[in-house]
Amino acid sequence: MSKIHPTAAVSPHAELGEGIYVGPFAVIERGCVIGNRCRIEAHAVVRRNVRMGENNVIGHGAVIGGDPQDRKYSGEETYLHIGNDNVFREFVTLHRATGEGETTVIGHNNYLMAYCHLGHNVELHDNITMANNVGVSGHVTVEEGVNIGGLTGIHQYVRVGKYAMVGGMSRVVRDVPPFMLTEGTPLRVYDINAVGLRRMGVSTEVRLSLHKACKLLFRSEMGMTRAIEAVRREVTITPEVEYLLNFLENIGGGRYGRQKQRA
Repeated sequence: MSKIHPTAAVSPHAELGEGIYVGPFAVIERGCVIGNRCRIEAHAVVRRNVRMGENNVIGHGAVIGGDPQDRKYSGEETYLHIGNDNVFREFVTLHRATGEGETTVIGHNNYLMAYCHLGHNVELHDNITMANNVGVSGHVTVEEGVNIGGLTGIHQYVRVGKYAMVGGMSRVVRDVPPFMLTEGTPLRVYDINAVGLRRMGVSTEVRLSLHKACKLLFRSEMGMTRAIEAVRREVTITPEVEYLLNFLENIGGGRYGRQKQRA
């Protein structure tokens, strides 16, 4: 049985699944589809055109699917799609996309702590953790398994590679390579994300190959092109190493170290 507080404002044009909780003074607007067993806490707002799956938690005062904070937005119909088993804690803000028919997309099993912000046209994959006050600008992609420390700001069009870890209070203006431990202003690669890789079941042999690649790519005095060539000569090329090298090669096709931002 769903439980909707009498002070909540739920549009008759919203679709609610079974076993949903809607707290005091929460708002759910038209065009929303809320999956089974979702929990909408007090004073949270789910704006129009939000579609979410099952078992999501929307914290107190969160705003889900707000208008994009973009001067180009002129009221066109845009969307926010959310998967299953996500937790968005107190005062998180998630924005719809800019551009007619465009969608901001969030995957499954993500955990965003209080005051996190996702801008328009963001693509968030699965199993991502963001600590308090992380700010993600428009058109950013965050791949699966990423951990981002609190008070970190991410520039628009940045791509954060899978299973990377970004230390708190970092300023991220360039793409973050996958599997790496990074931190600082400007962002610096320290080593592989060994703890995260062990947790995902990556073997010792693969971690060793990534560690050797990391030393050549980010600690040597070679340029990136020569370093990639050295890795291909000297390191066992596992699927993870190949993914890392392809990621770095693709950065060259973008601008300012951001592969998604094309000339």
